[in-house]
Formats: sequence, structure tokens, C-alpha cells
Amino acid sequence: TQLCREFGATPRALRFYEEQGLLSPGRRDTSRVYSYKDRARLQLIMRGRRVGLSIAEIRDILDTYDEEGTAAQDAEALRIHHRRVEQLEQQRQHVDEAIDELKKAAALIEAKYPHLKAELDS
Repeated sequence: TQLCREFGATPRALRFYEEQGLLSPGRRDTSRVYSYKDRARLQLIMRGRRVGLSIAEIRDILDTYDEEGTAAQDAEALRIHHRRVEQLEQQRQHVDEAIDELKKAAALIEAKYPHLKAELDS
């Protein structure tokens, strides 16, 4: 519960990340016990999810640390981050194009039916 509050995650999300192998809490009776390492991993997971990284991409970053250390993890994260920036820039271009098309279509309709624009404005 404390970890959920601290990171803004739900218990269901924590269980999901555990099922995906991203977190490995210890057990004390029926409670999960999260280590300092789990907390650091959760912070990375939450940041990654906020910027749209997939579970697989996050797993790659975390696994790289486990297998090769911090410098390799940073290199992997940099590669993934650059790829995500490219994806977002492409999405932004598509959104900008869609907005332009919608504005053009709305302008044509407004020119044809000026009373519709007046109704929308009121």
C-alpha cells in the first residue's frame, strides 16, 4: 500500500509487473516485501510507462542492468529513448496533418453554411 501511494501505482499494476518479471518482491507470510532494488526498478517502470515505453522495452532496460551493469543499461535506455522520440515526432506530424485536414473541412462547411458556425459560437 505504501509503495502504491509513493509511486502512484495500483496493487493490480504491481502484481502485473511482478507477473511480467519486472519486479521480484520477497514474501513475508502473505505480504509482499519490496527491496530498495524493487523500488528503483518500479521508479524506472513508472517513468517508462509515462512516456509510452512498452513492457518489452522496459524489460530490456532492466535486464541489461542485471546482465551488464549501469553503463550498458544507460546505453540501452538511450537507444530506446531515441527510438521513442522518433515515434512521438512521427505521431505529432500525423496529428498536425489531421488537424490541418479537419480545419480545412470545417472551413469549407462554414463557408457553405455560415449559420452553422454562428450556432456553434453561441
